[in-house]
Amino acid sequence: MTKQEKAVQDLINKMFELAGHEVTYDDIKARKDAWYTDWTMTVAQHEQWIEWGAAYLRKNLRLRKEASKKQMSWFALNYGLKFSDL
Repeated sequence: MTKQEKAVQDLINKMFELAGHEVTYDDIKARKDAWYTDWTMTVAQHEQWIEWGAAYLRKNLRLRKEASKKQMSWFALNYGLKFSDL
């Protein structure tokens, strides 16, 4: 497994953990649908995940601060859970 593949797994697992869902990367990896629309997270949880993910990418993929934030923005756009503060 490459560092990038490990990062994807870790980012998705942390997203579910912070959102309070008992789901892991292994549960969704074979799905071809828009699985990320099945669960929600709050805006605060999303922001916490973005910060955690950017720090993770800086440490593990050796990205610069701005690059790590940009990558997390793209990752969240593609795979982030939808928001609900209700």
